[in-house]
Amino acid sequence: MNEQIQKISARIKELREILDYTAEEIAEKLGIDLALYNDYEAAKEDIPIGVLYSVAGLLGVDPTELLTGEAPRMADYTIVREGNGVSVERCEGYKFSSLAFNYIGREMAPMIVTLEPGPDEPELITHGGQEFNYVLDGPLMVVIGERSFVLNTGDSIYFNPTKPHGQRAIDKTVKFLTVINEKLD
Repeated sequence: MNEQIQKISARIKELREILDYTAEEIAEKLGIDLALYNDYEAAKEDIPIGVLYSVAGLLGVDPTELLTGEAPRMADYTIVREGNGVSVERCEGYKFSSLAFNYIGREMAPMIVTLEPGPDEPELITHGGQEFNYVLDGPLMVVIGERSFVLNTGDSIYFNPTKPHGQRAIDKTVKFLTVINEKLD
């Protein structure tokens, strides 16, 4: 796992211990296997963004604190200049850049996601809220449950992310804007 993921995992574990939660309690509340949760905390497994946001909610912090170690500071607006979002490389070939990380109490998580071509089938994840994807440079395959959709540059999709879903670059590196509306409290 890369150094950034190790830092995020360490922050989660430290905060969980400070708040006197057991790993078992957090895994149960997340609805995941304890061994998988322990692998997240040990940085042995990549933490899906939906799980990261859920853990932040359970621990009562903004996801930015888990990503950066710092709390958001802006209440009325925040500007993120090109290339200055909080970037996380979740795993090889999958990178996202948070575009509103410094806004206090945000209810949406806009991110630019960059995907390298990879396996035929994307890892399917679930999380609460709603999700919107807008393809900046495609083509992008979006899988929702049993259905697959190919989106090209300028195409978008709005969907229920409680359904297992994932994205995959088809022929080349792909960039898309994703906005996840998952209330953080």
